[in-house]
Amino acid sequence: MDSRLTYPSDIAFTDTVKAIQSRKGSRDLYARMEMHGGWNTGVSEELESFLVQQRSIFLGTANSNGQPYIQHRGGPPGFVKVIDRKTLAFTDFTGNRQFISQGNLIDNPRAFLFLIDYFDKVRIKIWGHARIVENEPELTSGLIVNPEEYRARGEQVLIFHVDAWDKNCPQHIPQRFDREHVDELLLQRDLRIEELEKEVSLLKANNL
Repeated sequence: MDSRLTYPSDIAFTDTVKAIQSRKGSRDLYARMEMHGGWNTGVSEELESFLVQQRSIFLGTANSNGQPYIQHRGGPPGFVKVIDRKTLAFTDFTGNRQFISQGNLIDNPRAFLFLIDYFDKVRIKIWGHARIVENEPELTSGLIVNPEEYRARGEQVLIFHVDAWDKNCPQHIPQRFDREHVDELLLQRDLRIEELEKEVSLLKANNL
């Protein structure tokens, strides 16, 4: 965490933000949160178990002029790897080759990850610094999960240093289901129908 920050949440709660919180009545709530530990500054077991399930994230960067940019990144479940308590990494697959995020990180290494699980209605925000590692094919390929199943070409690696993270409440998150979840539910339904049909057949046979 930046030594200039009193609390981890100060990375987002600037003086201006705190003034708005005071004006709108939420500052006391967040002040109590700060006094009791506040946001996490390293990768916990909770965050790691969450990352293992994720196949989609949003990466936020800003250029030297402060212009923000959001880019989607995806891969097989668990494509974001935990390297250590302060470091995440993932293979950056070949995309539209605009390289806006990479250019922004050269000018301004501050970065942000936004993760949302629509099935369990959980969202996690991670603040930190990031850099791109190029021309290291062993590292790039070594971070790919199930390369025989997920057919995409890894181009480079993004290394993300975690400064702070927070888990939000589930309000207003619509519940959505991945295809795998739907397939599993349909399979359970079909098995139950088959089971009930067998029971009906037995009952009919006994009545005869």
